[in-house]
Amino acid sequence: MLGRVRAAGPPWSVRFWKGCAMSSATDLYDPLDAQVLRDPYPVLAELRRTTPVFWHEGMGSWALTRHADCVRVLRDHALFARDPRRTGGSVAEPSLSVQTLDPPQQSRVRSLFMTALRAQDLGAVEERARRLVAGRLGVLAAGGREFDVVADLAVPLSVAVVADLLGVEPPPYAEFAEVSDAIMRSMDGELDPSLVEPGRIARQKLSDLVDGWFAASSRPGLLDHVRQAAGPDADSLARLYVRNTARVMFQGGYSTMAAAVGNTVAVLLDRPDALEQMRDPARLATGVDELVRFDGPVQGTTRVAVRACRIGGVDVAAGQKVVALFAAANRDPDAFPGADRLVLERTPNAHLGFGWGPHACIGTTVAQAGLRALVTALASCPAQLVAAGEGVRRRTATMRAYQTLPARLHR
Repeated sequence: MLGRVRAAGPPWSVRFWKGCAMSSATDLYDPLDAQVLRDPYPVLAELRRTTPVFWHEGMGSWALTRHADCVRVLRDHALFARDPRRTGGSVAEPSLSVQTLDPPQQSRVRSLFMTALRAQDLGAVEERARRLVAGRLGVLAAGGREFDVVADLAVPLSVAVVADLLGVEPPPYAEFAEVSDAIMRSMDGELDPSLVEPGRIARQKLSDLVDGWFAASSRPGLLDHVRQAAGPDADSLARLYVRNTARVMFQGGYSTMAAAVGNTVAVLLDRPDALEQMRDPARLATGVDELVRFDGPVQGTTRVAVRACRIGGVDVAAGQKVVALFAAANRDPDAFPGADRLVLERTPNAHLGFGWGPHACIGTTVAQAGLRALVTALASCPAQLVAAGEGVRRRTATMRAYQTLPARLHR
């Protein structure tokens, strides 16, 4: 979450000493500014060069732009808390999940889901996703009309892949997209309080959907595996964690993949030679990760310092928020030579597109499979995908995603 958060600011002396630098950094980086939404990377590069760790008044947090600093914060869960209760905050019961809890509380639930994930046939999930995309491309090409990449490709692919993985009936595409959109926008509720109530209502709708899955008869998939592994003797708190994590996995997996699909297609529309190169299976394997690094879906995540510490030459007080800016870290030239270039064969590629450490996205391998299915289907489509106008970015700070992205298949 990159919205404004309630946190203690830096001490007065730090504000006085760094007053100009911090003020200019806050003014320079407004995550909801139209130009930043269009292309945040020049601003983030300048901040990484001049003020790699800066206080941002709008987010009420220290912000990190270097890859090494971000990885340190994400790895060190003992020093940097995800769970607000560790620093005197509170968590609503529906939010207690694998993405909120810290180790060791988190460990059993995360292990349960990761074990269930490894038991799934991801190759079959990827092949079904490829067929879905190929089928939709065939229909769109035959129609010869302009279409929206988000509504016609990203939404159906993402809903179908996550539902397939969990082993549940996919909800109606457009209907679920509205629910997910309300949840995603509410992540910026501190910037716009009017987004909070629609987000709460949407989360309740999603919770009702997940409760229905747990009540329904079993069907092969990750959810059934988790339900059986948890067992009937699990205590009420464990059952709560499992249900909430299933909800978070569906919503988080869908929204992250849908955003990644839109960003990926936008890059490929701008660089048709990249799509041609990814016909090579070896280039496809590394290229999908590079596309996520180059323009990833998640812009950052927040932690709270459990005790006073020092990051990048800056003193962080206990209780202060720290935002790891993934978008900046993924373009850090110290971690990625030629960081502003799309290098499809880049390896290793330690990008933060799906997070890092104990709170890294559970469904990373599934998202990668979905993106491979997308690129494979596009590369093998007889018609050429071309832009049909300029895309419109969602006005959201946490997720970098398209609202609409017009395209056409040209024979």
